[in-house]
Amino acid sequence: MSEDHRPLIRTDIPHSARIWNYWMGGKDYYEIDRIAGDAGIEVDPDITTMAVQSRQFLIRAVRYLAGEEGIRQFLDIGTGLPTMQNTHEVAQSVAPESKVVYVDNDPLVLTTARALLTSTTPEGVTTYIDADFHNPEQIISDARNVLNFNEPIGVMFMGVLGHAKTYPDLLRIVRTVLAAAPSGSFLVMWDGTDDSKDYVTLCENYTGTGGVPYVPRPQAEIHAVFDGLHMVEPGFVSITQWRADAAEVGEIRAISAYGAVARKP
Repeated sequence: MSEDHRPLIRTDIPHSARIWNYWMGGKDYYEIDRIAGDAGIEVDPDITTMAVQSRQFLIRAVRYLAGEEGIRQFLDIGTGLPTMQNTHEVAQSVAPESKVVYVDNDPLVLTTARALLTSTTPEGVTTYIDADFHNPEQIISDARNVLNFNEPIGVMFMGVLGHAKTYPDLLRIVRTVLAAAPSGSFLVMWDGTDDSKDYVTLCENYTGTGGVPYVPRPQAEIHAVFDGLHMVEPGFVSITQWRADAAEVGEIRAISAYGAVARKP
């Protein structure tokens, strides 16, 4: 998409990626996002824990795939705003030759991405695709320009699929991408679940601000996304409990964010 036709960055409506950045301790947000973020914390104080621990889960999962499974290609779909230890930084710290393709269609994310791309290793590749995850066929087509779809790929959906228009649409998106990836690829995915009334209320309130709705779903529905794949231990758990230790996350307790890392047979 050309600069002239890129959607304008709206600073009068809260945006989930910017609010999430605020909750994670980042700096890429506007006043409207801070106000919405503070309101969210009042409703669900655990939301900042979810935001921070989602990044810790990403770090552990990418480090595992690059270090123990030898994955050298990553497709991070719905990446959001960069903060610390982004996917390419983690992967390339383990294997400098790693290739990472980020996917997002938020104009602020794409603008911020330009600075992020300077931190890639000389041996590796880091790039962005301007695409909506509701169009997985476009994502696959564009990603083929960078990634080798004959070699395993780490496919990542990190806390974004609650924005899918419907649950069948969620399944279609993930399965379309995985169908294009070869055997030995991995799905890394987590999403918010509906087992916390405070979290559900927070998401409903966000929808009321005019932001793109985010729908927490039952654990069983998130678990079903991994059907047909071989889960890595410890399986489907709260993100705080996936290969974490107390020294890293403090008291290890479940929060309303569940996911897994699973291999395509």
